[in-house]
Amino acid sequence: MVNEQMKQKVKRRSQLRWVVGSIASGAAVLALATVALYPHQGHSQALTSAKVAAKPVSHGASSSKPIVYKNPPKSLIPQGRQLFAEDCQTCHGPQAEGSVRAPNLQGLGAATIDFWVSTGRMPLADPTEQATVKPPRLSHQQQLAVSAYVASLAPGGPAIPSPNLGLANLSKGESLFSENCAACHTITGVGDQLANNIYAPTLSAATPTQVAEAIRTGPGNMPRFGPGTFSNQEVDDIVRYVSYLQHPNDRGGLALGGVGPVAEGFVAILIGLGSLMVAGYWIGGRAQ
Repeated sequence: MVNEQMKQKVKRRSQLRWVVGSIASGAAVLALATVALYPHQGHSQALTSAKVAAKPVSHGASSSKPIVYKNPPKSLIPQGRQLFAEDCQTCHGPQAEGSVRAPNLQGLGAATIDFWVSTGRMPLADPTEQATVKPPRLSHQQQLAVSAYVASLAPGGPAIPSPNLGLANLSKGESLFSENCAACHTITGVGDQLANNIYAPTLSAATPTQVAEAIRTGPGNMPRFGPGTFSNQEVDDIVRYVSYLQHPNDRGGLALGGVGPVAEGFVAILIGLGSLMVAGYWIGGRAQ
């Protein structure tokens, strides 16, 4: 009888280890699935901690305008010409006229150039790949210098915007974002995979200036929203909402990374279903 009880205890311990091992394996699979579905989330968080392209941005303390547009100082043009020759002209040409490897930059404005270099998307090692967000190679002054030089080559395009978040409406920004941006970036701004190996990047590392620049210039596959589509006030509202997404007020509990059903399913299986399995096994053992 004693030996039989010992055998039952050993058997139950073995089964319990199998249950715990199965739950751990399932958790690992779901974690890998999360990384596969949202490959740029972790990278974005690393960039946030590194303070990618951190710039001083006006928050409305001294201005009554929703956005102020300003070109970099012309005194930076010589420095920008030298930097452009070192890092950009191989693909874009000595006068930014473009080539078979890269597009013409003349007439695009300082905001376009500033967005690409401040987010680390440029310079790009391989022009055949989609440019990704990474720590910028140039300092803030160097970014302004390159922008000043390219903007001096031809008129056109917007200057660098400084949003005024003090005048922005968060509720209107959420509505505009959900109607025009969430289809690609998702309503929480974490980004998503699109067709043909193209993705909409996460917005968790974007500064207010970079968000406004992206709206006005339409980088990559993103449409350009000019003044005829969004007023300066509406751009300011969207920027305010994106800034909120970076530090949301999660009153209901943990945000779980903001990736929705994937993270929620992970918690449900790991904690909910796992607890039920362990409880069921314990009740069954007690009944024996």
